[in-house]
Amino acid sequence: MDTLKKILLFASIFFLAESLSAQEENVGKTYKYCDAHFHLTNYIQEGITASEYLKMMDGVVERSTLFGIPLQQTWSYENSGDDAPKYYLDTDAPLYYYSFTDAYIATQYLSLPEEGRKRFDPMITGFNPTDMYAPAHIRRVLMTYPGVFTGIGEFSIHKEFVSSKVAGDVASLRNPALDSIFRFAGEVGLIVVFHNDIDKPFPKSYTQSYLKDAIDVFRRHPEATLIWAHVGLGRIVRPVKDQIEIVRTILEDPTLSHVYFDISWDEVAKYIVRNDTTVKATAELIEAFPDRFLFGTDVVAPSGIDKCLAVYDMYDPLWHSLTSQTAEKVKKGNYLKLFDAARVKVRQWEKENIK
Repeated sequence: MDTLKKILLFASIFFLAESLSAQEENVGKTYKYCDAHFHLTNYIQEGITASEYLKMMDGVVERSTLFGIPLQQTWSYENSGDDAPKYYLDTDAPLYYYSFTDAYIATQYLSLPEEGRKRFDPMITGFNPTDMYAPAHIRRVLMTYPGVFTGIGEFSIHKEFVSSKVAGDVASLRNPALDSIFRFAGEVGLIVVFHNDIDKPFPKSYTQSYLKDAIDVFRRHPEATLIWAHVGLGRIVRPVKDQIEIVRTILEDPTLSHVYFDISWDEVAKYIVRNDTTVKATAELIEAFPDRFLFGTDVVAPSGIDKCLAVYDMYDPLWHSLTSQTAEKVKKGNYLKLFDAARVKVRQWEKENIK
């Protein structure tokens, strides 16, 4: 081998090694998690920029959803005077659907450099789930901002203290408008992140949970990829009797194989890590169905990554109770699998439908 060939061979080996090294840095091994449930803005449509969040993610978050919040808290002077509410529990004034959130999220995403955009999955939220025109809104957003959105949500049907505050019709699992939303999401390939409490706040012996209605609507839409947020739990909506077995039954049902769960929110963590028994039961369930759970923080417009990490760290007892393979799936792998597949489907739908 002459000198020139040796130099070229050495150079090619060197650059190949550099390339492989760069690839290894980008496969997510150094990141802690992907965030399947993250709100860039709050209930008065304020928050941080996507650029600020991208900087926070360095070395911590590999990929993240970008949610707005579909509801705006009214500042009713008659109700609170000069005391401007910043959260939906700060006032008795109603909430209303705020459609501009989708344009704002798209603008934030498009303001990022191309490499930064690859790490986000924006979601459409600014529609009224009681409105039969909701799919038309979702379609309009997709056609106005092609190449941006991966899914819809988080949007809520039954949610403690929120549902009754929303102006207009009260959302319901029985409303055909919800069926039309799920049907359109399935047609396009949009992932659905869906909040619905499994039970009522402070349930009485004579009240019924929302479980049957939820399963009925899920079963009617096998074409849609549905992520049931918070495993149906809330701040005061506690696990129902036999919650673990109920979730297991859903996961075992072949007609519900399109239903996934996110274990997001510090309020949900408190139920899971309450004691050794709850941690063990949750870990056993996830180990039995390691492909059906995703982690999320459900942090709203955080000022720093410490807010997100505080939620992640709350789940430490669970992470340590899972095998490393299962923990990696819940933290990152399942997100990448579902959202990457959704990106492909949605981009294809856009290609076929946007002229």
